[in-house]
Amino acid sequence: MPAITFVSADGDRTTVTAKDGESVMEAARTNNIAGITAECGGAMACATCHVYVAAEWADKVGPASDPEAEMLEFAACEPSETSRLSCQITLGPELDGLVVHLPEAQV
Repeated sequence: MPAITFVSADGDRTTVTAKDGESVMEAARTNNIAGITAECGGAMACATCHVYVAAEWADKVGPASDPEAEMLEFAACEPSETSRLSCQITLGPELDGLVVHLPEAQV
């Protein structure tokens, strides 16, 4: 079961475990992580599950797809090179230890 660390905008860290095949967004919702609104429930239609992937994990997670990058343009906080929609990051053993930073706001 991969572990994911969520770092809030004020620096608080929360580490949770998730099932292989689950998205980072699903892991956040299951574990009541504040800062992941996920209004569309993972349909890539709202950008309210925006996260900044820690730089050391960016290559393993990979870049946003074109449709995802377009949706990130609607994020409440400015997207960066490591921005992803957490609903589009599928967890597996290769992402065990993943660190994502939460933006100051989602809406």
